[in-house]
Amino acid sequence: MADTFQISQGVPEPLGLSIEGEQANFALFSSHATQVTLGLFWDNETKEIPLNRTGDIWHVAVSDIPKNCSYAYRCVGPVEQLYNPEIWLADPYAKIPLDFTKTKVELPNEFDWEGTNPPNIALQDLIIYETHVRGFTMDPSSQVTHPGTYLGFIEKIPHLKKLGINAVEFLPIFEFDETHVGSKPFVNYWGYNTTHFFAPKKWYAHENPVNEFKTLVRELHKNGILVILDVVYNHTGEGGHKNYYINFRGIDNSVYYMTDDKGEYRDYTGCGNTFNTNHPVVQKFILDSLRYWVEEMHVDGFRFDLASIFTRDENGKPMAHPPLIEAIGKDPVLSKVKLIAEAWDAAGLYQLGCFAKWGPWSEWNGRYRDIVRRFIKGTDGKAGNFANALTGSEMIYKASKSPLASVNFITAHDGFCLKDLVTYQNKHNWENGEGNHDGSNQNDNWNCGHEGPSRNEIINAIRERQMRNFLLALFVSQGIPMLLMGDEYGHTRRGNNNPYVQDNDLNWFLWDKQDPKIVEFVSGLIALRKEHDIFRHTHFLTEKDVEWHSAWDEQSRFVAYLLKNAPDIFIAFNAKYEAATVTFPPGNWQIVINTADDWVIHKEGPSINKLDMMANSAILAVKLS
Repeated sequence: MADTFQISQGVPEPLGLSIEGEQANFALFSSHATQVTLGLFWDNETKEIPLNRTGDIWHVAVSDIPKNCSYAYRCVGPVEQLYNPEIWLADPYAKIPLDFTKTKVELPNEFDWEGTNPPNIALQDLIIYETHVRGFTMDPSSQVTHPGTYLGFIEKIPHLKKLGINAVEFLPIFEFDETHVGSKPFVNYWGYNTTHFFAPKKWYAHENPVNEFKTLVRELHKNGILVILDVVYNHTGEGGHKNYYINFRGIDNSVYYMTDDKGEYRDYTGCGNTFNTNHPVVQKFILDSLRYWVEEMHVDGFRFDLASIFTRDENGKPMAHPPLIEAIGKDPVLSKVKLIAEAWDAAGLYQLGCFAKWGPWSEWNGRYRDIVRRFIKGTDGKAGNFANALTGSEMIYKASKSPLASVNFITAHDGFCLKDLVTYQNKHNWENGEGNHDGSNQNDNWNCGHEGPSRNEIINAIRERQMRNFLLALFVSQGIPMLLMGDEYGHTRRGNNNPYVQDNDLNWFLWDKQDPKIVEFVSGLIALRKEHDIFRHTHFLTEKDVEWHSAWDEQSRFVAYLLKNAPDIFIAFNAKYEAATVTFPPGNWQIVINTADDWVIHKEGPSINKLDMMANSAILAVKLS
């Protein structure tokens, strides 16, 4: 069979595998290699074919390739550049990897999108749900046909619709090695360790990861839900060990990674290597990958992990005009989708408020999280900052002229979940096998008087009230709200604030543990936000929009304000450990939410003009006349 191959020069573009008729073209960038060999593998046979060079691109075309054939590359070059001619390497542009080295000589087949188009949802209308494909349905209580998969997720879309979610933000679904974390029983559950940037994760598939992921996207779109991917272009799964090869290290180490004068990796990610994102070749690779997910997979946006890496030059210095960030913002395809930056990195570069000046970017607002947590738990001197956070964080995003630069969140996958935020004072990460040294020690949390679960009714009442306070703050804030999977029913990770290696009930959605009162409350808050466009301004609030009814001195723990509209809405937060009396503006007012009243959203009630607010409580009232 090998003798029947028809081999020709091939062409240097496009990179990766391209197929036309019976001919497959292979193209690989490697500027420092002196020889590149293509390996074809089928039926226990191997065919090695030398590639031709045009500039820094190696290429060859092969016809009459056997079915079920896979391929990989071997690169020869300077030892100091970490070339190892004994190792087969994966194509960086691999679309259908069979393992972490070999890729099918096949492209994704035609898929029937059934005429479904992405929903047209404006930024100000987004309700983002941060979730994990596997964790959403892996628990047996999900009772889905294919638990932990793209197909399994589809069966639970009704839950998202009931909540009012219109955008899911998936933790990484690009192919990664879940076993490359050390000793068993640990796995890389979160997936922030990408190996293949064009391939959906096989672990989340029943049979065909590409078609099943597309099916999930299509069904979410049918139900009015956008798909945002958490993507990791700041480092790769090859890590910092120079003897561990998958692709980039053995293809062109000093191009794909930031290295110092001694050839050591610059590590601004905490993961052993840093992708050299502003090298022209690496920039093109990232743009090609992003466009592929939009054009081929129909995703609607991206959340970029440790996006401040993209602002560093090849020596690690921040740039005033980072090429990759600006290229994404100007790209005719990518500029039209939702772009969200995590505006910091693991080496201390913190750029909150900067990304909007480089294009149509929003940001995970870490300061919003910190400010809201501090105020609601009762920290002095935070009332003014809390008020600013509620109204869109203008102090951070003034240059962007819009609160929509802010993605607001109280909790995320990284850190305490909502129930644990009010249940634990200290992290309890012993199950991660790192001696409880991992995870953040600064969480702005309060256990309400007892560490861990309690039988004390008073403590439990305070905890539930605090949870309601946080949820109310999130959904009345200007900007874009993001809810963490499981917070809508009070999920607990038992105090683990870094469960990245836990593929179990710490991370799984426990369908049989749902508290329907909490679910209904969250659903009601989202419905309230959608009903009143007063919560969804595209501009920062002015005196025409808001009237403040509280003072903010260093001891203040009380914030009250009036949102002017038809109808007017009055909101107050009392973070004091004692009651506070609030007098409403002139008119007749009805309490819709009083977090002192259990998990209730009032549809009707008596007209009031004054209220004694319980300690650690919040209210939302609507003007009747």
